[in-house]
Amino acid sequence: MLNKHSMGRLSLHLILLGLVAAIPAFAGSAVVGSVAGSMNATVGGQTLLPNTTLFSGDSLRVNDGVAVVALGSTSRMVFGRDTVASFNRDSNEITVLLGQGNVSVFHDADGMPVRMKIGDVSVVPVSGFKTLGEVAMLNGAVVVTAKDGALRVDDGNGQVVNVAKGKTITVTPRAKAPQGGGAGRCCSGGGSIVEWVALGVGGLDAILAGLAVSRAGNANTNATAASSAAASAASAAAAAASNAAAADSDAIAAGEAVGCALNTLANDEGYPSPYTPPAGYVCPVPSS
Repeated sequence: MLNKHSMGRLSLHLILLGLVAAIPAFAGSAVVGSVAGSMNATVGGQTLLPNTTLFSGDSLRVNDGVAVVALGSTSRMVFGRDTVASFNRDSNEITVLLGQGNVSVFHDADGMPVRMKIGDVSVVPVSGFKTLGEVAMLNGAVVVTAKDGALRVDDGNGQVVNVAKGKTITVTPRAKAPQGGGAGRCCSGGGSIVEWVALGVGGLDAILAGLAVSRAGNANTNATAASSAAASAASAAAAAASNAAAADSDAIAAGEAVGCALNTLANDEGYPSPYTPPAGYVCPVPSS
């Protein structure tokens, strides 16, 4: 049998094993950002709601809609329709793994570093600049556009290209070539802008559209609250009117009772009746 000392050591080992096993779970719970607005989007199969916190490991799907994610207080990412993406965060940067679709990013110069990965291709805003850019998957290629600032594109095979403001490039991921075979092309500047426009999501337009969705959601919430307040006010007004009507009725009844009492007193003293009841009302005969 184990003595008390052995039991204590065994308990300590079990506690340490539990803590080690829990480390991945805690690591996976790192906060990536929060939802500024969304429409027809889900995370982990659940409807995405404004102010939802996103964690490392979460998977986002946008159907026929849009999702706006705030990274810190200044940077934003807008995921367009038919987009699938997941998030990873470590101590150095936030990584967005784009499975399909498109994403627009507004990255502040001092914001948390952000990396967008599509297979072996990675795209990062060039540090030190405010960057507005777009990354999209189209017919097996990756289309990268810099609207402001600059984006650095790494094709995963040692070729790195900086995309300057106003420029668009198309990156074709290199296929696994057989021995002695050639590799696919990396980057080109032609033929991609028309394809990009066909996506229907421009960078600045996407940011503004996403923010409009966010504001529309807030406006809808405010409108619902206002409607509820108006309904409460209407109910209170109806109750007040009912109370006023009841008060009027009570006042009339009280007046009639007083008037009839005055008539009774006047008749007893031989004076003319000072009160004329309303039509159809007959003063009650006082009990003897």
